[in-house]
Amino acid sequence: MSQALVDYQVTSHIATITMNDPKTLNAFSTPLKGAIMEALDKADQDNEVRVIVLQGGGNNFSSGGHIGEMLENGMESEALVAKLDFMLREVAEVSLKLRNIHKPIIAKLEGAVAGAGMNLALTCDFRIAADNAKFVQAFVNIGLIPDAGGIYLLNQLVGAAKTTELVMLGDKLKADDVARLDLVNKVVSAEELDNEVNALATRLSQLPGKALASMKHMINIHAFSGLNEALGMEVEQQNIMAQTDDFKEGITAFMEKRKPIYKGK
Repeated sequence: MSQALVDYQVTSHIATITMNDPKTLNAFSTPLKGAIMEALDKADQDNEVRVIVLQGGGNNFSSGGHIGEMLENGMESEALVAKLDFMLREVAEVSLKLRNIHKPIIAKLEGAVAGAGMNLALTCDFRIAADNAKFVQAFVNIGLIPDAGGIYLLNQLVGAAKTTELVMLGDKLKADDVARLDLVNKVVSAEELDNEVNALATRLSQLPGKALASMKHMINIHAFSGLNEALGMEVEQQNIMAQTDDFKEGITAFMEKRKPIYKGK
């Protein structure tokens, strides 16, 4: 039997959703997205669930978008644009779902936290990172723009100047670097990660759930009311990027494991 792409467990009012595609470092394929949405719906509708933990299997959170799926119809422009459009809309649904569930959601972060993986983590309410976690807004390295609400979320959390640096340069960041930006709530050793996340989830599960739900609703209104519009803008701009020579060079260089040569076309 094939292994389920998402493992769903509920213990002591805590639902743990584990992305389970370690071969791709839990890259966001369409099947994985569907399985995540199903698990999130289940946790949202279960009155016994008070807190949700989102994590990745295989000691990685997520490597971001699934490049193999992106290219499965080839590099021909029209097919590539259509596929990228579809995948962007899929991951945007997950971002909105994470905000619209009025239960606290904790992202447990280790290993790769890249691209859409990083941005979906930013959509969660709490982020606890292991000291081995590596963060990157990798999109610029293949000629694309951030998806899953990346620019919007970063701008809300760290401001325009730091957002510009993170998305335009695409540098890899260590967990301590991200902590200094207040993008994670805490950094602990990989050995302490499970206990730290469980302690936070347990504490939240013992607090008044209706008050927490109201707080999240108000935070959404005050801090994230523009997320839906931003996600729509991402799709529009990404479709334009998918037709550029730079994107084709970036993705080709990525597949060939070489440095891309961009010409601004």
